[in-house]
Amino acid sequence: MNFSEVFKQSNQLCKVSPDGKYLATCVQYRLVVRDFNSLQIAHLYTCLDPVMHMEWSSDSLFILCAMYKRGLVQVWSLEQPDWHCKIDEGSIGLVSSRWSPDGRHVLNTTEFNLRVTVWSLCTKSVSYIKYPKACQKGMDFTADGRYMALAERRECKDYISVFVCDNWHLLRHFESETQNLAGLEWSPNGCVLAVWDSCLEYKIILYSLDGRLLSSYSAYEWSLGIKSVAWSPSSQFLAVGSYDEKVRILNHITWKKITEFEHPTTIINAKAVVFKEVEKRPVVGSEDLSIHQLTVDNSLFSTQSKYEITQLPAQVPVIKPDPDRANPKIGISALAISADNRYLATKNDNMPQSLWVWDMLRLSLLAVLVQTAPVRCFVWDPHRPRLALCTGNTKVYLWSPAGCVSVNAPVEGSFQVQSLFWHCSGSSLVLLSKEHICLCYMEAEEEK
Repeated sequence: MNFSEVFKQSNQLCKVSPDGKYLATCVQYRLVVRDFNSLQIAHLYTCLDPVMHMEWSSDSLFILCAMYKRGLVQVWSLEQPDWHCKIDEGSIGLVSSRWSPDGRHVLNTTEFNLRVTVWSLCTKSVSYIKYPKACQKGMDFTADGRYMALAERRECKDYISVFVCDNWHLLRHFESETQNLAGLEWSPNGCVLAVWDSCLEYKIILYSLDGRLLSSYSAYEWSLGIKSVAWSPSSQFLAVGSYDEKVRILNHITWKKITEFEHPTTIINAKAVVFKEVEKRPVVGSEDLSIHQLTVDNSLFSTQSKYEITQLPAQVPVIKPDPDRANPKIGISALAISADNRYLATKNDNMPQSLWVWDMLRLSLLAVLVQTAPVRCFVWDPHRPRLALCTGNTKVYLWSPAGCVSVNAPVEGSFQVQSLFWHCSGSSLVLLSKEHICLCYMEAEEEK
């Protein structure tokens, strides 16, 4: 692995363009666009207020910057740097802003979720959609960009509207069989819409594109329900994580459960490999303590770590959640399925230091990574079965079917990796600390 120099960012606002050519970062009022290969500044824009949200258009020609406190959105063009667009929602306020799939419309959600405003960059026309529901994930587009599903709340009931993105005409409008809809998500092939209820009731409902009810699934009653949902890239499986510390896998033919994955405190499965991170502080002699090393080189004192395979049965560190607090730290909060549909990675909130990897072909536990600190973020390579994760320290961790590796980011100063994401080619990782970013390049041998 090789690492780039460090660049500033704020609010974790760092995005690679969909075509992979540019890297955009926000530093307070400034939007900095760099060439991804050379990291030279290609464009520099100044916004009217500190940026709270930033997003590329699908064709990589425009960048949206939202300033929620002022109810403003500014759009910048890479082809014509002198052109710009300002959208002011005025006194009605702004809580979220995003692109439509065609990259020529901006969808703004106003304060108190009074409406969604659709602004056209081409015709300057404005459309309004009433009654959007304030929930975890109330809006989603199909992968081909043709349709949008929107959760609505009218007269104390949940509804779903499906719009055609070409002209924003309403295609279907139907009532959802949920008590309090928490989120919705299209399958990658755009044929099925998954809708799930709030955590107070375990219920997930599958609708077709034309609003027909395909199936409804409930694993249990009278207990906290669904916490996370993830489609497989092939649309053949739907993984549902819940507060009972289990993941249930539904199939796309009958929408019935084909298996469930438990997260036990003691691992006895002989086919699973438990990788435990072991830290080792280097011994520093007095002859190593030169003034230059003390002031410039932090690698002298950085803690090295490696993975060791633990003998079974193996214990997984558990934190007991506080039952008196809202949103207890228990259950499956994050799910991710690899690009080849072969592996599923899960995180159980009351086992925050462990990451679980499941084999979707054999429907069994494959590996458990036990870290020295809670897992902050994990993400699959977009092309290969390779998983990257971070735990808020100076290291990057990688898992693949071949094994695990821990790599220390050799960056001057203290670079604590808070989150990370892959470049669309899978050739590099973008690492984010609280106020900086750094690029991690995979070597050719690692990519094979």
